[in-house]
Amino acid sequence: MIELVSASRCIECNICVRVCPTNVFDVVADAAPTIARQSDCQTCFLCEAYCPADALFVAADAHRHVEVSEQQLAADGILGSYRRSLGWSPGGDPAALHETAHVLRRMAGPGTIG
Repeated sequence: MIELVSASRCIECNICVRVCPTNVFDVVADAAPTIARQSDCQTCFLCEAYCPADALFVAADAHRHVEVSEQQLAADGILGSYRRSLGWSPGGDPAALHETAHVLRRMAGPGTIG
């Protein structure tokens, strides 16, 4: 579930607002978007993946609110980690995901994926 929009990191591009399939955010003039309908979040991570400023954090728990500390997330290198893992951050390598695809295939079982 979406837990954080960092006002200090946000560049007010509103990409998160546009990519959210469930309209979780509201645009705020001259400020970071707000999380207006948190319970509608589907934990799809699209907002976090597309955020060019690494200003968002989506917790993996889709069913309940999780308290987070922006300072701790930043100190632990978690802000932007999803984009980095996708290879979408500056200098990232999207092809690197293919190196681990075999693990996903094994987890799914024989004959279920490609």
